[in-house]
Amino acid sequence: DFLLVNSGIYVNLEIRQNISCIVTLNKYIDGIPLNVFGGVIFTRKDRQDINQLSDLKDKHFMAVDKSSLGGFQMAWGVIKTVGLNPFDDFSAIDFAGTHDEVVLSVLNSRADVGTIRTGILETMAQKSLIDLADFKIISAVSNDGFPYLHSTSLYPEWPFSKLEYTSNVLAQKVAMALLKMQTEQQKSAHNTINYSWTIPLSYQSVHDLFKKLKQPPYQNSSHFTLRDAVKQYWLIIVSMLVILILLAFISTWITRLNFQLKKSKLSLEHQNHLILNSVYDGIYGIDNQGNCIFMNHSMHQMTGWEISDFQDDQQYDLLHHCDNTSDQALSKCPVYLTFLDKRQRYISDGLFWKKNGSSFPVEYSCTPMIGDKEKLIGIVVVFRNISERKEADEEKQQHQHEIAHIARLNTMGEMVSGIAHELNQPLTAIATNSFACSQMLENGDIKKEKLMDVLDTISFQAQHSGEIIKQLRQFLRKEQPVKSMISINRCIQDSLLFIGSEAKHDSIEIICHFDETLPKICVQPIQIEQVLLNLLKNSIEALQSIDINHKQLIITSEIAGDNAIIVTVEDNGPGINETIKAGLFDPFISNKNNGLGLGLSISQGIIKAHHGHLYLSEDKAILAKKHTAFRFALPIISAVGEVDRQLSQSNLVP
Repeated sequence: DFLLVNSGIYVNLEIRQNISCIVTLNKYIDGIPLNVFGGVIFTRKDRQDINQLSDLKDKHFMAVDKSSLGGFQMAWGVIKTVGLNPFDDFSAIDFAGTHDEVVLSVLNSRADVGTIRTGILETMAQKSLIDLADFKIISAVSNDGFPYLHSTSLYPEWPFSKLEYTSNVLAQKVAMALLKMQTEQQKSAHNTINYSWTIPLSYQSVHDLFKKLKQPPYQNSSHFTLRDAVKQYWLIIVSMLVILILLAFISTWITRLNFQLKKSKLSLEHQNHLILNSVYDGIYGIDNQGNCIFMNHSMHQMTGWEISDFQDDQQYDLLHHCDNTSDQALSKCPVYLTFLDKRQRYISDGLFWKKNGSSFPVEYSCTPMIGDKEKLIGIVVVFRNISERKEADEEKQQHQHEIAHIARLNTMGEMVSGIAHELNQPLTAIATNSFACSQMLENGDIKKEKLMDVLDTISFQAQHSGEIIKQLRQFLRKEQPVKSMISINRCIQDSLLFIGSEAKHDSIEIICHFDETLPKICVQPIQIEQVLLNLLKNSIEALQSIDINHKQLIITSEIAGDNAIIVTVEDNGPGINETIKAGLFDPFISNKNNGLGLGLSISQGIIKAHHGHLYLSEDKAILAKKHTAFRFALPIISAVGEVDRQLSQSNLVP
């Protein structure tokens, strides 16, 4: 918390550790308080060759310690005034460690000259250790009223100081206690020098001395000449010169490289221009303001636009707007959205406008151009005219509808007997009950309640027959697929009407596991029924080919996560031949002896058109039962109008 050191050490700590003096030491000599001290430079009285400071050159010098203020540094400051440096100009310099040892060394001629702090010679003489007459003071000072022999200026005595973190309140109490100490309490029978404390003195004179001697904390604070710089930093200066030469060489080399780079840049730009114009796809670039800044030859050929056409209008207004009458906001434009989030986008079905006012379908990508510090500097749009592809797709789709229609006719041909049996039952019931009504009317035995029951039965059977015929007509109808919101469970039940009698005839147990909480989905009902009929018919035919007691056909509907519904058609038939599993969904690949191999291929195309997935299940639980199961997954869509939007934002995972 507190520190008592000599004035030289205090100056260093004052600068480095921010300590502060609270009182200064007082020494009483014959009742006179002394709070300053100095240094004494002395030699033997009989040394006639040493009379002044300049005579110290080439002499053996002894001091107390290199860091001792009174025992060396004060004398060093005086010696420096005559142009001598103790470490260069003395024949030797030693440090004895104590003041008494320095005095005795000079007295016994072990050193030519010595220096100690004031008062030491007088104290040793009072103790009869030496005789002052045996010594001679060099550069003595005697006109300042100081009672001791001295050769240097006087400096303040030892300070009593507090550390930076010590409480000021505590320091104030300690200072007051020290200032109240009475000199009588410090008297000793063996010492006539008494001690007390006085207010803190200024230690600027010590600071000035250390600056003069270039001692810490001022070892680098003095005037620094060019010669000093060269002497001290010659290695750094040489290194800098070498570096400058290298920099000059590198600068010349870099200048030459820059010239070559500019030449290469021009060549690359020319090559890029050739490559850009050789690409079949249309390419154009847009700056941050939406203006077209370059385009290739293919774009000009496909659209008729020139770069000069975009100087006054943005590319969106001329080339990329939805149509001539649409008020679609710019904020919905994929290119504009790429400016906002710096994400690449791919649009599979877009529309671009030619200079003559006509339009053509395109697929295009918007790729951001990122510069330094991830800053967007523009967008590159690459597009392709897909008119021919769309026409081919439409022809293919029409062809698929034709094939699907033929497949439905084939399926219905195979199920005619079952449907006839299914219709025969309600028609027989209608005929029987109608005859019963006639008999009741003829006999006059008319009971209103009984007659109403018979008529209700006739009505129900007629409705049931009508539903079968309606379902049959819808299934056979050649129509464009129109999507609607349906219940998949109801769709399965409608499909079971066609195969129910056939399954019953072959003793096939139909087991249904429906999740009644399933939401409605947006599909083309007839197409989904066709898929279900294909799968159900395949399972029935597989079960007809084997002879087992318990034949099962299991239909399951369930939710898959929160984005899809899964339907499973499972049977305990003979399974799928391993040789055709890899191409099971390819056209004209069949597990049946007389099959065409189109059912699964058409079914897979229908499910894919609904953004779903049809596959042969590899579920371990099903395989453990040695069952065969086909599954298809369909996405859950909240409304018909949101199909494309929602499907574009999600990936269906079966």
